[in-house]
Amino acid sequence: MLSVEHLTKTYGKFTALEDISLTFTPGVYGLLAPNGAGKTTLIKMLTTLLFPTKGQILWEGEDIQVLGAEYRGLLGYLLQQFGYYPNYTSRQFLRYAAALQCIPRREVDGRIEALLETVGLGDVADEKMKKFSGGMPQRVGIAVAMLNDPKLLILDEPTAGLAPRERVRFRNLIHALSGERIVILSTHIVSDIETIAGQIIMFKDHRLYCCDSPARICAQFQGRVFQLPAGTALAPGQFLLSEGQGEDGLVLRVLCDTPPIGGAMVTSGLEDAFLAIYREGQP
Repeated sequence: MLSVEHLTKTYGKFTALEDISLTFTPGVYGLLAPNGAGKTTLIKMLTTLLFPTKGQILWEGEDIQVLGAEYRGLLGYLLQQFGYYPNYTSRQFLRYAAALQCIPRREVDGRIEALLETVGLGDVADEKMKKFSGGMPQRVGIAVAMLNDPKLLILDEPTAGLAPRERVRFRNLIHALSGERIVILSTHIVSDIETIAGQIIMFKDHRLYCCDSPARICAQFQGRVFQLPAGTALAPGQFLLSEGQGEDGLVLRVLCDTPPIGGAMVTSGLEDAFLAIYREGQP
């Protein structure tokens, strides 16, 4: 179990996160918030790249700063900007990464072959990575993060810049790898976590806004989301969530407490909730 207790991180007079408390057990957690809300700050503290100003992070009841290398040995981490050697093949790069992690040589080859198959790169394992396209390098990054069979897997904006098809492949891969481990996926893309995360964590004003299931987060806006024809003038108290294509053309999705004239109530989704929570446009 991973516990975050009253965590605060400040940089001079700026407070990035304030009094954050969370408990993680095996499963997939989506860390969902706009850029600048503090997601990466939390990720860096969970991976010991930063240390909190106040509070502590515990693994099985012990401070991760005290555990040091023992804790990092339980951790798999994929950075937002995954760096690799383009002239290496994925197999060579995984062997290199395994050596850096001091994984025993007798365990390496079998583990690498299994991971290459898991991430769908078995057929191109001997091609140089500079020939890879789309999300293939990111899949190598996932394999690197899984080399030590981590109990805690942390992924920072893993689908940034990927095409929709590759994002779907990535979501399926994360779901397959979750098993009995804690997976924390940081993103600002709602669709990345809507179907795979059991719990969604949101920050607002640099504090914890919620840690709850997608269904319960959406439920607080049920009965308050309506669809209107495009071009409808919004009245006071009506907030535009999004515009999109409906059966009869462009439509507006609007948040309001009173049913609007000509509006049709629709089921609120996680994207509606996200836009409603962050409707001021500020983290």
